[in-house]
Amino acid sequence: MALETYASGKGDEIHTDVLLKARQACYKARDAFYSCLEKQSDKKPTEIASVGLLYPAECKSSRDEYVKNCRASWVKHFDRQYCRTKRTHRLLDDRETRRGPLALPQPYTFKPPPST
Repeated sequence: MALETYASGKGDEIHTDVLLKARQACYKARDAFYSCLEKQSDKKPTEIASVGLLYPAECKSSRDEYVKNCRASWVKHFDRQYCRTKRTHRLLDDRETRRGPLALPQPYTFKPPPST
């Protein structure tokens, strides 16, 4: 009964934003935004995106295009995914600097003063 009610309300509605061309446009806009983030990584982030992602003002136009071409749930998902990946890389890179042989103190051997 519930399925029939759900199906009758939707009809033959086609969501064009999930079709191939719309998805490709979304992915292209997403990749353009994230490549801008990588290129402008030395600049101070001043804009706030969803899920707390910060980005510089130079990437605002590509962010607007990204938000326009993708569903809001996709933008949120991709932003979370990007933040998670960056955090993982940062943690792995931080550990990499700590690897290597440990510099242990040299063993101290007590030598008595020479007797005269």
